[in-house]
Amino acid sequence: MTLLEVVDAFSNDDVAEQWFVRQRWPDGVRCPKCNGDRVTSQSSHPTMPFYCRACRRFFSVKTGSVMQASKLGYRKWAIAIHMLTTNPKGRSSLQLAKDLGVTQTTAWYLSHRIRKAWTTDVARFGGPVQVDEAYFGGKEKNKHRKKRLGVRGTQGKVPVVAVLDTETNQVAARVMPDATAEQIRKFVHHHTRKGSTIYSDESTVYNGLKNRGHATVNHSKGEYGRGLVTTNSMESFWALLKRAYCGTFHWMSPKHMHRYVSEFAGRHNARTLDAQERVGVLVQGMAGKRLTYAQLTA
Repeated sequence: MTLLEVVDAFSNDDVAEQWFVRQRWPDGVRCPKCNGDRVTSQSSHPTMPFYCRACRRFFSVKTGSVMQASKLGYRKWAIAIHMLTTNPKGRSSLQLAKDLGVTQTTAWYLSHRIRKAWTTDVARFGGPVQVDEAYFGGKEKNKHRKKRLGVRGTQGKVPVVAVLDTETNQVAARVMPDATAEQIRKFVHHHTRKGSTIYSDESTVYNGLKNRGHATVNHSKGEYGRGLVTTNSMESFWALLKRAYCGTFHWMSPKHMHRYVSEFAGRHNARTLDAQERVGVLVQGMAGKRLTYAQLTA
């Protein structure tokens, strides 16, 4: 959908609200509390159009999702979701604020709630699986003098580890507070099946993987592929995230880095779907998640 088609499709809040209802409950409205279907609509509540006769609660499509307690209208939520879902490099809160006509703080909070909706746990990969790590944090020479740490290499940066299944092109990524060899191998074991083959670079942190095959390419010697053994697909994922870091956001706070990683991993995993299907996947992922402003800024 073009931007004009998106705006026309969500001409007002009522239309956008009905779209959210269809996306969240394609088989009929169910209570977010008890998952029952004894639901009546057109309730007397001013903001909660549904009533569950089983647990005697009013609710709306926002209830029990990342939209809960949001004062933003459904139209702005729908347009923001389309913008953040279909743009491969994401969208900064400053630009989103201009697009929606809201404050930058509102757009920032809105963006992080949408990112949280991408947080899912993918099934274990059967392989072959590419694995790699990347570090985010900017160069020391580009930092303000007061913020320089006086370190080199990856010190002071945020480590992120990811695995990618070459058969399905699905990726799982996680921010690692302590990127030790033990923690990285634990992550690889958690996301891969026994008997799968792991492709990595020459880093020694991947040595000692249990019940899994292991083949490497030596990047330090200019080797980036040897038959099927490569990490090029994993490098492509990092390239997109790094371009977004530098070109779209310019900086990602270490505190919130895990949600940015979830956003890019989720969007990557849904890349084979068309735009409407991707948006539908995200809306489905909004249920059962909550991110309050107090939690975000704590």
